Amino acid sequence: MLLDSAGTLTGLVRDRGIETMNELFSYVRRIPYGRNSSRATFSQVITENRGTCSSKHAFVKAVAAENGIGEVRLILCLYKMTEINTPGIGDVLSKNGIDHIPEAHCYLRFDNSTIDLTTETSNLAAIESDILEETEILPTQVTSYKVDYHQSYIRKWISGNNMKYTFEEIWQIREACIHNLSKPE
Repeated sequence: MLLDSAGTLTGLVRDRGIETMNELFSYVRRIPYGRNSSRATFSQVITENRGTCSSKHAFVKAVAAENGIGEVRLILCLYKMTEINTPGIGDVLSKNGIDHIPEAHCYLRFDNSTIDLTTETSNLAAIESDILEETEILPTQVTSYKVDYHQSYIRKWISGNNMKYTFEEIWQIREACIHNLSKPE
């Protein structure tokens, strides 16, 4: 599908020679993983040349919307994040005596396919059996809505599992896991 909108985000990708959705998928997948300076400024995926599952997929969904491509759906899931399905976090989990932490993850559904552009090696099949729940969201919901949704789930998880950790401690452990994922390979 051709990207021919006069929209700002489309202009950013067209300036880089990207003309189709498939080219955009390939380009965004190659952008390094890392948090942007603002969750709400999707253009930073391009201008800062980095992004997370949230910012990358929200950016692509927003570009699709600018171009009237309504079939692209932004999905938010919660899954059991383990060393097996998310390599690089095992030392943090084992140091804290935890086998998993519920993690929020975003991806796209398009043309009956699920697309994960988080990294070049992202493979949604790795977490598929560990998905706890999923819902469709809007790009603007990757900001506070996603965080609130995730934190609410973790609070219920802690309470329902009689964990020895407080919410703040679990969130710090989770942040250490994410930090490990952000390190250059």
